[in-house]
Amino acid sequence: MAEDSPRGVSMASLDDSQREMVTGGGLSSRFSKLPLWLSHPSNIGAFYGLLVSLALLLPYIMTEEFWFALWLLHASLLIFATAFLGLFSRLVTAFTGRMPIAVNRKVLYPMPFIGFALFTLIHTDLLVNNTVTQYLAWGLLMIPGPLYIHLSWAPRWRLLCMIEDGNNPFKDMPAKEYLEQQEEDIASDDSDLIEVVESFESEEE
Repeated sequence: MAEDSPRGVSMASLDDSQREMVTGGGLSSRFSKLPLWLSHPSNIGAFYGLLVSLALLLPYIMTEEFWFALWLLHASLLIFATAFLGLFSRLVTAFTGRMPIAVNRKVLYPMPFIGFALFTLIHTDLLVNNTVTQYLAWGLLMIPGPLYIHLSWAPRWRLLCMIEDGNNPFKDMPAKEYLEQQEEDIASDDSDLIEVVESFESEEE
């Protein structure tokens, strides 16, 4: 993403807290350096689905006779589902205009590994294979990526697009307006206090 916008708004014009909200940390900061068309939430969702599909190759190879056709089907469905959820998050964010929310990494990051372990145990008959365990394994594999995109990346991508278009994404923030209003009230109170003090001084004279 370009640092400077031709219409005057740039990352450099934001303060540290605003820049941190836009770029995030760790994974989000890396995504924010990509071109906007490439880092679209649906593309990030599809990329997550691809990573999960590649991780499932070994269990399919080891446990399925005609593994490639089955893996290709499931991988296609998984990539399509995560891409669609990314697009859905983008539409919801555009409609609501909400700001990014930090995800709990200690909860979110281990989930795909737990899901992968369950998936492997199911396909090696070390765990009961039923509807509950299948849904649990697939859910733990799928949820983390779309949840991260919905809470964190899709709102950040919207902010990046606004900056790219030369718009300030923080000018209409309720919190900022509230703080400015508080500053005005404090200044008004100070001026009232000064007037009272001056009136007392004039009476004493």
